[in-house]
Amino acid sequence: MSCFSGMNYTLITDNLIVGSQPQKPEDIDHLKQEEKVAYILNLQQDNDIEYWGIDLQPIIKRCRQLGIHHMRTPARDFDPDSLRNILPKAVSSLEWAIAEGKGRVYVHCTAGLGRAPAVAIAYMFWFCGMNLNTAFEALTSKRPCGPNKRAIQGATYDLAKNDPWKEPFENLPGHAFEGVADWERKLIQDRVRSLRGT
Repeated sequence: MSCFSGMNYTLITDNLIVGSQPQKPEDIDHLKQEEKVAYILNLQQDNDIEYWGIDLQPIIKRCRQLGIHHMRTPARDFDPDSLRNILPKAVSSLEWAIAEGKGRVYVHCTAGLGRAPAVAIAYMFWFCGMNLNTAFEALTSKRPCGPNKRAIQGATYDLAKNDPWKEPFENLPGHAFEGVADWERKLIQDRVRSLRGT
């Protein structure tokens, strides 16, 4: 895990970093120069950012000056339903940025322990051919944290569902949607990609 001023972050894969919120424009310079970051995906709500007294506008302006693509998909902290609802859109932005391949993607929430790792794990599960537990283990072995696994399973269920009569997710056993069939993964990928720019 790397620390710089008030930020701490972890390189999860060659092109994906999960971390805490950048707090000032200098943090953006650091991410660009030291970590080759070309995209930032911010999962915070406005009230999170205000709570920590961070002025987002100079940070976004610095991103623009340095050619970093800044994206936001806000989710409520400590709220599995909010996380479940934003995961497809957040992963869509992440997958787009990784596919563009212009540099690393920095995904962050406030502390980088809940929402951001959940988005990274969902991406690894849906797009990197891993099952949920493998992706979860791969991330948490590098960055100790406890993202909500059930929210990722719920989002997976939502994306793979092609039958309105399917049993509600809440009734499914705890291990449901820890893995998916190839056709389900293909459906998930198509649906996630279709959310781009929405």
